[in-house]
Amino acid sequence: MTRPLVAAPQLAHRGFTLIELLVALFITAVMFAIGYGAITEALTNRDNVRAQQQRLNDLQRTMRVLTQDFSQVAPRPVRDVLGSGEDDALRADPRVAMLVSLTRGGVGNLAGAARPAMQRVDYLFENGTLIRQAWPVLDRTQSTVAARRVIARDLRAVRFRYMDASRQWLDQWPAPNTPRLVGKGSRSRPIAVEITLDTTDFGTLTRLVEVPG
Repeated sequence: MTRPLVAAPQLAHRGFTLIELLVALFITAVMFAIGYGAITEALTNRDNVRAQQQRLNDLQRTMRVLTQDFSQVAPRPVRDVLGSGEDDALRADPRVAMLVSLTRGGVGNLAGAARPAMQRVDYLFENGTLIRQAWPVLDRTQSTVAARRVIARDLRAVRFRYMDASRQWLDQWPAPNTPRLVGKGSRSRPIAVEITLDTTDFGTLTRLVEVPG
């Protein structure tokens, strides 16, 4: 006797409920938010590191320029602007905006221009900015124009100290008791210069520069 065919029972297909979909979307959104925040923080940290590295490079370059100038100080006074006397080979007074003015040697001349191998350089501190001012000639007139260049920003203070022959540190140069002839600039130089930069982000940076001769 042949048995009748019986249809196999069909499995019911059950989909996701609305609550399950909402939970899945919420979890996905949370994961995306966490990932986006991590990427944003990583990019911000990278930019901060780059900015700090650039700032450190700028400060190192500033110290290098200052070191080169002070290590090349030449005993050569210059004629004052009015032509009635001479300015000292190195003149410094922390009480004024022009912190120091000096004559330096060792100036390169790769182009073979008609100019001396020495240069008159001033350093000014204005509103947290250190400015280097280089003159095209040593004995300038009122019409001579200097080349100004900002070499450091965001400084709280800039200080220079000068060691005399008796190993005493002075805040100004020449020393107040240095014998001087009327109208003649002093040719004296310190034996060492202490450079201090008080920065807003890296604290206080100090370097000691020996002055040859």
